Amino acid sequence: MASASLQEQLEEANATATTSGSRGSSNRIMALNEEGEGLSPPRSNNSSKRFDLLQDDPNHQKPPGWRNFLLHVGPGFLVAMAYLDPGNMETALQAGGSYGYELLWVVLIGMIFVLIIQSLAANLGVTTGKHLSELCKAEYPKYVRYCLWLLAELVVIAADIPEVIGTAFALNILFKLQVWIGVLCTGLSTILFLSLQRYGVRKLEALIAVLVFIMGGCFFGEMSYVKPPAGAVLKGMFVPNLSGQGATGAAVALMGAIVSPPNLYLHSALVLSRKVPNSIPQINAACRYFFIETGFALFLAFLINVAIVSVPGTVCSASNLSQDDQDKCNNLTLDSASFLLKNVLGKSSSILYAVALLASGQSSSITGTYAGQFVMQGFLDLRMRGWKRNLLTRGIAIVPSLLAAIIGGAQAAGKLIIIASMILSFELPFTLIPLLKFSYSNNKMGPHKNSLIVIVISWILSLGIVGINVYYLSTDFVDWLIHNHIPTVGKVFIGVLVFPLMVIYILAIFYLTLRKDTVVTYVEPTRLDEMENGIAQMNDPGVSRRKNLTQISLPE
Repeated sequence: MASASLQEQLEEANATATTSGSRGSSNRIMALNEEGEGLSPPRSNNSSKRFDLLQDDPNHQKPPGWRNFLLHVGPGFLVAMAYLDPGNMETALQAGGSYGYELLWVVLIGMIFVLIIQSLAANLGVTTGKHLSELCKAEYPKYVRYCLWLLAELVVIAADIPEVIGTAFALNILFKLQVWIGVLCTGLSTILFLSLQRYGVRKLEALIAVLVFIMGGCFFGEMSYVKPPAGAVLKGMFVPNLSGQGATGAAVALMGAIVSPPNLYLHSALVLSRKVPNSIPQINAACRYFFIETGFALFLAFLINVAIVSVPGTVCSASNLSQDDQDKCNNLTLDSASFLLKNVLGKSSSILYAVALLASGQSSSITGTYAGQFVMQGFLDLRMRGWKRNLLTRGIAIVPSLLAAIIGGAQAAGKLIIIASMILSFELPFTLIPLLKFSYSNNKMGPHKNSLIVIVISWILSLGIVGINVYYLSTDFVDWLIHNHIPTVGKVFIGVLVFPLMVIYILAIFYLTLRKDTVVTYVEPTRLDEMENGIAQMNDPGVSRRKNLTQISLPE
């Protein structure tokens, strides 16, 4: 397209377009299209007239939809790994070992809920050009956002603990390393993988996708040997049932393990690695592509979770189990689950399981490090190099893991995973509620805010999960306090200390839920007069054009 021709069209359109409206800034990139031939069609949100300067240009060719879709593939696979982390694996193995296929419906509902909230996070980033932690910093008062930041850092560290322990167990199975030595090795291995980001985020996304398929191949291979009955699997998936003793608590634990708070920060930031022109059609298209890509990645994660539940569900329901194997089935852990296929594959079963566990631990560690980077950058406007950030979070996570492994061995390290899962459940409302409120806010999303039906469904599911988590955390604590052998004076002291904190916790949830969204961060699509000025600036050789973010490293 000739520059003069485009300039004439801009002048004609600008003569009829209104010049009023608000302006602002965001992280969104206004860039040339891939052929460098023209700008994305500008849109005005307040004017009743719509202009598409390139619509009638015979020389303008839009790239095919599949090519646009492939440009958006990547963030969903990084996000999906958080739902295949070692903590999730252990909970799913325990559910299958104790209740067979009975709790598969919890996995299905959990993944549907995850797809909804992850899509909300992606839409938030695409529409606003800012990720969730940046919007929290802009919206909330100083002390509130510092509290949210501390909670977010705590949950990133808590999510890192199962990854450290899971990787250590995998190294123990593969190379017979002591668990505490494996704990020390995990930080170095993750730094090696993170070094790939110097070659671009797409390369790192490709690595994560490979690890997802490796993990899936391992568990699908195991499932092909045990051959679970399809009818029982489908029944467990679509017919809710909680008949077993303790099934309700196991279902709550399984649901809590599926939902990952750091992932919401991560996904809203990862979508910013794609350049999306600030126009209504382009934003809608990007949201649609990210939804499809996230749905595909989470569908793979769902199938792998079904395999993780089905393998112990089939093996542990066999009638010819020895007493020792039956005891292991009743208390499956990441360290003991490698026995499941020993009667079929022998030693190969342990290797197959360990490879899957290693892929899970390493990929989850990488995504957790990125989540920590974005949390720190968003809340504090503080950037840190990936290896430094990894050493910080991994160093803090290694301390309790190392102490547990040295003092109590593998059993104590496994119990630490349960404590980390409780912390994730505790923090969930402080990530989920801001996301839901921003997603239905005119001040944040403008005309792109999500529909009332989507938000209502999201709120119902979210409040249900948060309510159940709070209830079980409270009742578990009370039950522990009553039946513990601590002296009465100690119980009174703990009660006086903890119960006011529980009240503060509930009040904080109400505050975030009822507080009115006031800060306007939505930036309207670029208007025609601004586009004209932008053309003049781009024709100036002294103005540098920003590279496609898919070819450069993520924020450090």
